[in-house]
Amino acid sequence: MSKFDEIRFFDDHEVNERLGSVARDPMMKALMNFTFPDTEEQVWLEQFKEIRSISDFQHHFVAHTVRQILSKSSEGLTTSGFDRLDKNTPYLYISNHRDIVLDTSLLNLVLLESGHIMTASAIGDNLVKRKFLNVLAKLNRNFLVQRGLSLRDQLKSSQTMSEYIKDLLLEQKQSVWIAQREGRAKDGNDATQQGVLKMLAMAAGDQSLTDYFKSLKIVPISISYEYDPTDSLKMPQLLAQHREEEYIKGKNEDFTTMLSGILGQKKRIHLHAGHVIDAELDDIAAHVENKNKQLQAIAQIIDTSIISNYKLWPTKFIAYDLLHHSDKYASEYTEQEKQLFIRRLEMRIASDDAVSKEYFLTMYANPLINKLKTEEK
Repeated sequence: MSKFDEIRFFDDHEVNERLGSVARDPMMKALMNFTFPDTEEQVWLEQFKEIRSISDFQHHFVAHTVRQILSKSSEGLTTSGFDRLDKNTPYLYISNHRDIVLDTSLLNLVLLESGHIMTASAIGDNLVKRKFLNVLAKLNRNFLVQRGLSLRDQLKSSQTMSEYIKDLLLEQKQSVWIAQREGRAKDGNDATQQGVLKMLAMAAGDQSLTDYFKSLKIVPISISYEYDPTDSLKMPQLLAQHREEEYIKGKNEDFTTMLSGILGQKKRIHLHAGHVIDAELDDIAAHVENKNKQLQAIAQIIDTSIISNYKLWPTKFIAYDLLHHSDKYASEYTEQEKQLFIRRLEMRIASDDAVSKEYFLTMYANPLINKLKTEEK
């Protein structure tokens, strides 16, 4: 028994048996029919028997699925910054969070195709309650973030996860992906939660906070979708917050959101890898003594990198102009792009729902607004 058993992904020797346990699940059949539409079921069932590692599964099946998603629901994926990273070095990728499944799936496709170390990725255990999703997640090197715990159990769980991430990065030489916050940024505001950094720091031991964070080799990742395929699905929670009401998720809401994110239209997508946070940590160590203020400063560095390197698609400028009843950024988009966006808005938000319309536009405009604020500092 390992102290990480409750949260860890599968070891390679477990992969074949675990894959076999869900091979005939109807959801697996649907996934494989999507990935290989012209292939008979018996063909991929036989191929499953040859899979002996997570790497095998990702190379021969998952990568093809992600490429199919891009082909059918986007106008392409572009990247920048990854050429500066060493291909043999494990990194801790901390990114903004837009889509439950795709954020980490797209990053791993980029890492696979560029020859970098792929990631182990954090995922909330509330998202993988169904056996098929749980097994599929662990076949993709996902480890579980335990949700809904008491305060005492939450502290214990955070300590375990912190030690697991340390073990993956420093002992197993395995890259790790984690979102900058718990849950997706539904309003388009990308901000690192200090609690995420506190969790990471729990395994520092006798090392100073800044020295430990240097050893993790943190790389901020900026993920930008031209269209958010789950934009309208985020409205109920934003409206509940607006009315200062508690928001309670529907029974299958997370699953519906996952499917919408995968299959919904995204148009263009861009991933940017920032610089490894290193010299900045020396500066913080030299000028900031208080640990909480050090964490605040590190969070600010991550935020600045993510926001300043975020690819601003025409939809962000259109939303800003519509929100402010201006044509300030008219040079950043065409009239056709504007009309397509307005059509999307009209199809998703009732014409007499002014509050939802404002939240919808603000969600798209906030990355631009935040970038402008960052440039002013």
